Amino acid sequence: MRIHIKTSSNREPVPFDHLHLLVGAFHKWLGENEVHGDLSLYSLSWLKGAKAINGELSFSQGASFFISAHDDLIIKRIISGVRSSPETFCGMLVKEVSIQATPSFENLKSFGVNSPVLVKTLFDGKQKHLTYEDPESSEILTSVFKRKLLKAGLDDSEVNVAFDRTYFNPKTKLINYRGIGNKANICPVIVEGSPEQLAFAWNVGIGHSTGIGFGALN
Repeated sequence: MRIHIKTSSNREPVPFDHLHLLVGAFHKWLGENEVHGDLSLYSLSWLKGAKAINGELSFSQGASFFISAHDDLIIKRIISGVRSSPETFCGMLVKEVSIQATPSFENLKSFGVNSPVLVKTLFDGKQKHLTYEDPESSEILTSVFKRKLLKAGLDDSEVNVAFDRTYFNPKTKLINYRGIGNKANICPVIVEGSPEQLAFAWNVGIGHSTGIGFGALN
């Protein structure tokens, strides 16, 4: 299930590096929970509607974003939390919440990404961020997705995840989260599997750190 959220305009300038503020609002709405810091079975999109002014962001017409989760209970708790405390950050208040049911899928789909996809691995004992050009990225994307399927109690067989190498304009982007740079990918991903597995991907996102704004799928 997915909820789309629209806010009022900001009353204070919004910094470019604001993902941690959005994540903070999410956990405030969710309340006490066991999902923080765990393998995320949910995904958060980026804010839309910004204009850059003097090195900061302005949402003069308000911001929009979405939250998706495999477990409908998470979405229901978010909605309840929003009703109790509609503040996000920088003076933006939630003005509208709409629910979108999980669509039906077939067995293969190229998903556009709402937020860059982060792919991490260890190389010589150090963390390395892979790009769409790295051949091992597909193996890691698939492995992370399989772990999420198993955690949700779903079948992880016959599934494969890869960057769409036919996409005409893939890019990488360095994203700062709490002072740490993350090299992530702006490139569609192809998910091949059962309709249930594709629906799961649409909700939980692809790659690492979907719970802090990476890998959300359109």
